[in-house]
Amino acid sequence: MTPARILIIAGSDSGGGAGIQADLKTVTLLGGFGMTAITAITAQNTLGVQGVHPIPTDMVLAQMESCIGDIGVDAVKIGMIGSAQTAAAVAERLASLDDIPIVFDPVMVATSGSMLADDATITAFEKLMQVATVITPNLPELQALTGRTIIDLDGLEDAAQALRARTGSIILAKGGHLPQQPQDDQPTIHDLLVDEDMVADFSIRRIDTRHSHGTGCTLASAVAAGLGHGLSLGDAVDRAEAFVACALAAAPGLGGGHGPMGHAMGLTPFYHLCAAKDDDGWDAAAFAARYGDA
Repeated sequence: MTPARILIIAGSDSGGGAGIQADLKTVTLLGGFGMTAITAITAQNTLGVQGVHPIPTDMVLAQMESCIGDIGVDAVKIGMIGSAQTAAAVAERLASLDDIPIVFDPVMVATSGSMLADDATITAFEKLMQVATVITPNLPELQALTGRTIIDLDGLEDAAQALRARTGSIILAKGGHLPQQPQDDQPTIHDLLVDEDMVADFSIRRIDTRHSHGTGCTLASAVAAGLGHGLSLGDAVDRAEAFVACALAAAPGLGGGHGPMGHAMGLTPFYHLCAAKDDDGWDAAAFAARYGDA
């Protein structure tokens, strides 16, 4: 089966936990084929962002054209955009694509608290939001985009409705920053999928871990991978939520700060997928014994 072709327009995280690196892991493990247009290079680890170098807009567009013109695209994921000029140019190019789902994660601040977009770039998000199929802001991002203070689930929905009305895009409002809600008998995260005539609450048990770097990138890329495969938006979000929960639970515990998630769920796919196809009939344990412990 031909994999879904997912064009990822985002920044590079040298620490491997978020950005392009998390996007590619997610798309690959969900059966897609990831392509990249890198918008910025960061010096980054679990402790924070030590440096950011935006890629010139012309080079971002050249990367996009190389992928679109040859391999083709089934869905697009946008993350860190690099500059206001790049945001405008990317939006203009994507507007010319026909019937291609676009998932925009309006990245402003890294998990560590480091700023990844200046005021001019955030203002330029407006053009990207106009071409997006789905926008995936977390609570601080949604507050910044709408000017609203959000303190509960009703406020999250109201702000998402306001952003949807302004942009015409569907909003996946992430509620991970909300306090525990009165109706929940255990710690729960509520993510709201908001369209003009529909609100769906995707609720998952909160996993208490500091190793949550890259959750937003991962969720948006997983949604894009699902849409690229032809899943309905509801099914794509449902699968993406499950993938993020599993990856959080499998975090390897790396670094001294906000560590990366475990996108491979603690498995070595080569052992588990290729062993069954081996002529000698080896199982995953036999592969591990020969090539090293998985």
